[in-house]
Amino acid sequence: MTERGILSPEARDFVTDLQRRFGARRAELLAGRSRRRADIDRTGRLDFLPETKDIRASEWKVPPPPPGLTDRRVEITGPTDRKMAINALNSGAKVWLADLEDANTPHWANVLTGQVTLYDAVRGSISYDAPDGRHYALRTDRPPATIVVRPRGWHLDERHLTVDGAAASGSLVDFGLHVFHNARESLARGSGPYYYLPKLESHQEARLWNDVFHHAEDTLALARGTIRATVLIETITAAFEMDEILYELGPHAAGLNAGRWDYLFSVVKNFRKRAVLPDRGSITMTAPFLRAYTDLLVATCHRRGAVAIGGMSAFIPSGDAERNAAAFAQVRADKEREANDGFDGSWVAHPRLVPVCQDVFDGVLGQRDNQVSRLRDDVVVHADELLDFTVAGGEVTSAGLRTNVSVALRYLEAWLRGVGAVAINDLMEDAATAEISRSQIWQWIHQGVRLADSGETVTAALVGRVEDEELATIRDVVGEDRYEAGRWPDARALFEKGALADEFVEFLTVPAYEVID
Repeated sequence: MTERGILSPEARDFVTDLQRRFGARRAELLAGRSRRRADIDRTGRLDFLPETKDIRASEWKVPPPPPGLTDRRVEITGPTDRKMAINALNSGAKVWLADLEDANTPHWANVLTGQVTLYDAVRGSISYDAPDGRHYALRTDRPPATIVVRPRGWHLDERHLTVDGAAASGSLVDFGLHVFHNARESLARGSGPYYYLPKLESHQEARLWNDVFHHAEDTLALARGTIRATVLIETITAAFEMDEILYELGPHAAGLNAGRWDYLFSVVKNFRKRAVLPDRGSITMTAPFLRAYTDLLVATCHRRGAVAIGGMSAFIPSGDAERNAAAFAQVRADKEREANDGFDGSWVAHPRLVPVCQDVFDGVLGQRDNQVSRLRDDVVVHADELLDFTVAGGEVTSAGLRTNVSVALRYLEAWLRGVGAVAINDLMEDAATAEISRSQIWQWIHQGVRLADSGETVTAALVGRVEDEELATIRDVVGEDRYEAGRWPDARALFEKGALADEFVEFLTVPAYEVID
């Protein structure tokens, strides 16, 4: 398949139809997000919705998992870069989350080549010849991972494909091109058109996806419920509507996933004038408010017959055996916590972590595909538990500030060059890391936070000095020529737009999109 073939007249007509049918509702829902945040600013509260109490109280279940999604004990995530795609498919993981969102810079070239990668991957014809002469192809001794595509969130546009003079929805472009070209081929090969839905903030947004899926199935002559979706519960507003989100997806619901950085970013975004979070490195998934969220997610999923997927282990093995051993032990401990809590699987970012995660879940699941039958009737979560953002021993420190500045700058510079998944300090970072990093700094400045170790108040001037120092360090490390060839001034300007502006920028990727091709 070629990029021209991806944009065939028939495919463009299909996406255009989706935009015309659903674009206005999408715009209304995005406006509703702003109104809801204004309400949270005014009240400082969120709660379970009284108008959907009957949905939460009644007994109903989602359909059984479809072929390829019954056993999801290990899922590997990554961009649709051709080499990384092959490595993910060959990794031994049960699922590959093919990321068109946070791990992808939406350069138009990336959008199209990502779709070509997916087209070839679905058909088993994907290969890659590296500049160093190495040849990459799918293994023949075991089946590849099931492909689950993550399109862009509702908030992102695709200006290279316009409909009636306006940019199309990035979500509808990514979904539409993929389902149009690959739904029937996936089914013929014993799988199906499967998706991860990011950044949902309400059950109304899930209802819109459900209507999109219905229309796509009707147009492509697919049986009802052929398309299946797992929702990332990575916003705090969605955490209060997990039952409702599954309910609204109806025949298309498959499960829910628990994030970390995006969830914390959502906490800061929605409660930026009230709750101050400490250094992000000190906030683990054992913090009480995160435990409440993950316990509720597992309990909700299993009550409804859906799978619950745990969070990311982003560690990338290095050449340092001692550091690797410590990191592998931490990954194992995280996965043991998730498996013992009832999760049915979890995410890793690197193929060498697949055996670690699999070993943990094998020990809990045995020969079972999942543990959906394990009901967490012991879980009762109240709104106050989700909203108590206290982190025992958590502090805002000079090191935490410096880490946020450094990682955000390094990530954004790579993102602007077209690389959306970036190895930084032995971790695979994506846009979520940049978002939580810059949003914490914005909050610390506007709350007048003092650093616990130095006593300095976090100000724009202090952040500027840290930027100067970190960029000087980066220049020394990469060398003058590489530094000058990079996009460091643009990365700094973009970072400052998100961290130092008077008003909070809802998503940094929105203004970032304006400065790429």
